[in-house]
Amino acid sequence: MERVRTSAQVSAGRPAADDPFDIAIIGGGVNGCGIARDAAGRGYSVYLCEQGDLAGATSSASTKLLHGGLRYLEYYEFRLVREALTEREVVWGIAPHIVHPLRFVLPYRRGMRPWWMLRLGLFLYDHIGGRKLLPATRSLDLGRDQAGAPLKPDLRTRGFEYSDCWVDDARLVVLNACDARDRGAVIETWARAVDAARASDGWTLQVENAETHQRKDVRARVLINAAGPWADCLAGQTLPPLAGRLRLVQGSHIIVPRLFDHDRCYIFQNPDGRIVFAIPYEGDFTLIGTTDHDFEGDPAAVAITADETGYLCAAASEYFSRPVSPADVVWSYSGVRALYDDGASAAQAATRDYVLELNDAGGAPLLSVLGGKITTYRHLALDALDKLSQHLGAAAARRGDWTGSAPLPGGDFPRGATAQLAQSLRQNRPWLAPPDAARLARTYGTRAETFLAAADADPAARTTFGAGLTVAEVRHLMREEFARTAADVLWRRTKLGLRLTPAEVSALEDFMALERNGAAA
Repeated sequence: MERVRTSAQVSAGRPAADDPFDIAIIGGGVNGCGIARDAAGRGYSVYLCEQGDLAGATSSASTKLLHGGLRYLEYYEFRLVREALTEREVVWGIAPHIVHPLRFVLPYRRGMRPWWMLRLGLFLYDHIGGRKLLPATRSLDLGRDQAGAPLKPDLRTRGFEYSDCWVDDARLVVLNACDARDRGAVIETWARAVDAARASDGWTLQVENAETHQRKDVRARVLINAAGPWADCLAGQTLPPLAGRLRLVQGSHIIVPRLFDHDRCYIFQNPDGRIVFAIPYEGDFTLIGTTDHDFEGDPAAVAITADETGYLCAAASEYFSRPVSPADVVWSYSGVRALYDDGASAAQAATRDYVLELNDAGGAPLLSVLGGKITTYRHLALDALDKLSQHLGAAAARRGDWTGSAPLPGGDFPRGATAQLAQSLRQNRPWLAPPDAARLARTYGTRAETFLAAADADPAARTTFGAGLTVAEVRHLMREEFARTAADVLWRRTKLGLRLTPAEVSALEDFMALERNGAAA
């Protein structure tokens, strides 16, 4: 499972043979990987285990937005919104390949929130803090503006347009994990934490390999429970009980063929007080979401329901001239958000803020992560290490907030320069089609050059499984980005599952099985 690192990386991020890690983290979602990256970059030795694939659950089931959360202003979450708006541009700066600006159209609809309330909310959204580069809100005449054309005639009156950002959520997680590994952290996927023993000077974490079922012990001075919707399952069984409570909320999305020709998004108000987004997705599609309702059961078994699909179709059909029906859905996904239970009566009103719960009274420290949102993952990691600094030593204070300026892998190029990067990738590569170069630039950034160089040297590595997915790219994903299955490649590292045929998927599965067996030999 562990990849080879240089001696410099090992000395920076690995303890000596018999010494414990400084930090062990349970959970390979955005919070766990964000903490791992920050800690490894400060010089701590870090171990992270994930029971499945990185971003295999909640962190790949978001609406793919870096946003302040316009609707959270209604619940007076001013500090959370301000923090998120600031982080929005910070993460854009360190990951310009997987983050890009979006403009959102908010049509005014009689009987919903009044015009003055929308205008006030958007004024606060622009000025509460954090917006430096993104354009400000403007009013729209939807009878004249192109954004009004797909809407029903009675909605082509007036509205607003404001800024937020898109993010490839699963790749954000993977890139944090890759950077943590490159800085010396040990990242193990398909490795489940099955037991933990606490002593005064540290933890012994028992981890089981999902393929071999072999178990091993990992020792660490500090343990972090970042298991998301499973955090409560670990607490009280493997780990001490949580003091706070989690509220599990299901959110589902549908993907349909493209509903409009421009590149802006829509935010729609609904009679039940919820909002639904309609966002351009992977060129030929529109993403519609999300739902919010309480969830019970095993988070691993979550799936969109017929009621949720019907709700999202009906919500979109209230606004678009062209109705959306369940028959239009080409793909859907669903996730369970582990929110901090603040006692809100409705799921959509539950806070998206996070709570870091430090339990250090009974021996070695345990930090549990409750709640949070993808936009503020980096700030959560900062707070987590600040909270643990007394147990970890001075390195946390010495390095400070370094993750806001150091690019994530492939992100070492200016904002807004993805098209130029795509053009440079095509230089002297007549075999690389322009659409494929554009996809590689916005997926891998400058690191696309590493596997394109391999394809330059070996024409067989240019063989595609479909939709431009080459042997060289798949090998890169397996060797450098922890991918093990076709689903890892097609639905998390890329979104090419929307384009490959069943036969092409089967060929990819067969190839990856051979590659895994070859690596194990």
